[in-house]
Amino acid sequence: MFYDHLKIERKWQKFWEEKQTFKSENTSTKEKYYVLDMFPYPSGAGLHVGHPLGYIASDIIARYKRHQGFNVLHPIGYDSFGLPAEQYAIQTGKHPAKTTAENIQRYEQQLKRIGFSFDWSREIKTSDPSYYKWTQWIFIELFNSWYNLDTDKAEHITTLVAHFDKYGTEALRAHQSEVLEFGAQEWRDASEKDRQDILLNYRLAYRAETFVNWCPELGTVLANDEIKDGKSERGGYPVVQKKMMQWSMRITAYSERLLEGLNNLDWPQPLKDAQEYWIGKSIGATVHFDTECEESISVFTTRPDTIFGATFLVIAPEHPLVDHLTLPANAQDVQQYKELTSQKTERDRMSDVKNVTGAFTGTYAIHPFNGTRLPVYISDYVLMGYGTGAVMAVPAHDERDHRFAKKFNLPITNVIATDTDTQFEAYDSKDSVCENSDFLNGLTFQEAKNAVIDKLSEKNKGEARVNFRQRDAVFSRQRYWGEPVPVYYKDDIPYTLPISALPLELPEVDKYLPTPDGDPPLGNAELFAWNENLQEIVPIKEVDGINVFPLELSTMPGWAGSSWYFLRYMDPSNDTEAFSKTAVEYWRSVDLYIGGSEHATGHLLYARFWNLFLNDRGYINFTEPFKKVINQGMILGMSAFVFRIEGTNTFVSKGLTEGYSTQRLHVDVSLLKGGGDELDTEAFKKWRPEFQNAEFILEEGRYITEREVEKMSKSKFNVVSPDEICDQYGADCLRMYEMFLGPLEQSKPWNTQGLSGVYGFLKKFYNLFFTGDEFAVSDQPAQKQELKVLHTLIKKINWDLENFSFNTSISQFMIAVNELSKMQCTSREILEPFVVLLSPYAPHVCEELWALLGKDESVDYAPFPLLNESYLEEDDFEYPVSFNGKMRFKLKLPASFTMEEIQDAVFQDDRTQAQTGGKSAKKVIIVPKKIINIVI
Repeated sequence: MFYDHLKIERKWQKFWEEKQTFKSENTSTKEKYYVLDMFPYPSGAGLHVGHPLGYIASDIIARYKRHQGFNVLHPIGYDSFGLPAEQYAIQTGKHPAKTTAENIQRYEQQLKRIGFSFDWSREIKTSDPSYYKWTQWIFIELFNSWYNLDTDKAEHITTLVAHFDKYGTEALRAHQSEVLEFGAQEWRDASEKDRQDILLNYRLAYRAETFVNWCPELGTVLANDEIKDGKSERGGYPVVQKKMMQWSMRITAYSERLLEGLNNLDWPQPLKDAQEYWIGKSIGATVHFDTECEESISVFTTRPDTIFGATFLVIAPEHPLVDHLTLPANAQDVQQYKELTSQKTERDRMSDVKNVTGAFTGTYAIHPFNGTRLPVYISDYVLMGYGTGAVMAVPAHDERDHRFAKKFNLPITNVIATDTDTQFEAYDSKDSVCENSDFLNGLTFQEAKNAVIDKLSEKNKGEARVNFRQRDAVFSRQRYWGEPVPVYYKDDIPYTLPISALPLELPEVDKYLPTPDGDPPLGNAELFAWNENLQEIVPIKEVDGINVFPLELSTMPGWAGSSWYFLRYMDPSNDTEAFSKTAVEYWRSVDLYIGGSEHATGHLLYARFWNLFLNDRGYINFTEPFKKVINQGMILGMSAFVFRIEGTNTFVSKGLTEGYSTQRLHVDVSLLKGGGDELDTEAFKKWRPEFQNAEFILEEGRYITEREVEKMSKSKFNVVSPDEICDQYGADCLRMYEMFLGPLEQSKPWNTQGLSGVYGFLKKFYNLFFTGDEFAVSDQPAQKQELKVLHTLIKKINWDLENFSFNTSISQFMIAVNELSKMQCTSREILEPFVVLLSPYAPHVCEELWALLGKDESVDYAPFPLLNESYLEEDDFEYPVSFNGKMRFKLKLPASFTMEEIQDAVFQDDRTQAQTGGKSAKKVIIVPKKIINIVI
């Protein structure tokens, strides 16, 4: 029977869409299972075959869980705000909403064609006002919350105001920007503006000056993961450090809980390690150094016991004390160095461990114990975001401090009993400190740490402290294509819009660049001001500072919408709230989350933070959003290269390049003949205008390219479209081949030629059900060997699916089809459960066969076949028979034989008589279903 994959796949994709086969319910007596893919960004290029890898794996699990009787939530949506769409709008003038809609339509067509069992009724888009209305609502909730260290959770800001009314800051333990002290009466007497200014010091969403990655060419702030080698990933423009008034999220209030929560998550260890490093918990002390210019420098150190080895101080170039500490004679050097540092990103500064640079402020700090004068330098190896932005340099025991001391000819003092001043020494609890500090003499490092902290406390020069590397998350972006921040400004103080005014929609603008005054693109809008009396958006020209006020011109970052989308999927059509308690209490956290490891810190950390916050405020009843995470590997592309002779338009074939000076250029793999190594030279000439007159030096009449495995990327011209594969081989073949390439977590190369083997398997499987063109499945009882093949398959597929080992399943399917084909199996007792077993992997062909088997409902809801181990038992066992430990022949006996029956059978065999030569056996060793050994 002809396997018409195109006809079959179109038929069942239409069926699923019309019947809404995969629609899940928020109320069910079934146990729930929530399987999710990381939010895709709909780029204009569409999907290539590398993109669906994780989606195929999650879809297999979703279908498997339906077979097991679960109510499965398997949704899809789009992280549809983003810089690429905005940059395209700047270049073309085309509104980002229009290009994004076109890209989403393309993605939907491709995703549906591959046959994913998504519940399309729950589809969401972060750029849809009905969605970002609730992102804005979460922002307002964060703005109206503070972190109470006594209860160790976020609370509504009204509880903080109540405390101020009654006690002022007395006995207040809060996570705050700076320590404030005032009494209850002072609070009550304060003006409205002063009160709101004070509350900003505590709000979880707050506005403050902070250093950001500023890209002048793009006119916006960039996140660390949007920068590569000091330039924007988008466009390759320079990025500098700039101090700006920005909205931030007080994620640092949750650092300890984010760290502790990792212990109970089933995540890959590298993923947990990345989050632990990012959070960066350190236990040590804060030391306060007086200076000769009447300023005090606070440093954080994890090793206060090394304080007697400190020979200078280093502060970050952006430290607020730099200008106060710099003497006039040093001002020019310091200013030049600050400007130089501003051109580096934090990532660059952290990675450049060998090239230490700096400038002397001219000021000296005073050692708190021995009064030694310590010169104060600035250097870019100290970051303002870590600790206090200042370090006490101990060059004998820190590599960068040591390099710095050598470069600037500064002293190196040991604090352990090793006598050296030529290289830094690392030491641990086995070492003892040296004699130059009386009260530390002979102590271990832990004892010395405690002793130093105690002495610092006595002198009021320091205290014990737990520090986190993690900083509050900058939340402002000077872009157009993002969620508007629902804030207006009255007397320069931010106020949030009322919930009734949401969503605050993006206004129309004439252009997507910053204004001539340097304001973000929203400054170009005409209708974007808030009338407090009328409670509505009005034109900017009406701003009067009395009734009409300016709105915030920045938009939210890309991670805002993706930090809670998994919750909206639970209740996507709710117009009155972000999600109902009924929905979240049923679905709770995501059971399986599949996506790339590049989201280890950015997305996953922010999503966990928002989840903890919403739990604190009582909106959800679970603390962690993602129980199990799997990071799929990449599918790599097989790139092709041609060799152009330098200074010419002549290309030499791979095997003839010796003796020529050539340039190695990527070429589109679609220009290769039959997917091999030979270049279609005529197609190459038509590919790009500069190659239309190309000439070729061929080998045996052919141009052979060089091939190399690389990341699949449009820029490397090595992408393969899933549409082409679905046309030629079908979606089921694409799904199975991607799983067959190797373990899900590993990266693996794509080879289109390998598809033919999987396609051959599908044709062979399909034809098991036919004799010629006739459907020929019988109701005859299955043979014993057929049942053994089936239950061997059931056992293997069950184990593989529970352990996410999809590639080995494909091999077992192939073995089973080959064996059943040899047996000419037509039994419904075998073939019907086989269809169910294969359906998560190849759903289209299995739906077709399921219908031909007389079933009315989708195969997706058929019970998964149960294993019967008795069918796997062997009837016979072939024993190796040894004499004096040497195997001489094999003897097949019934597996049910007792030891006495085995012994009788072996001695009745003529070959045994020949080996013993008539001698009696001294000993007979029999291990049932293993060996027989006769000692003569």
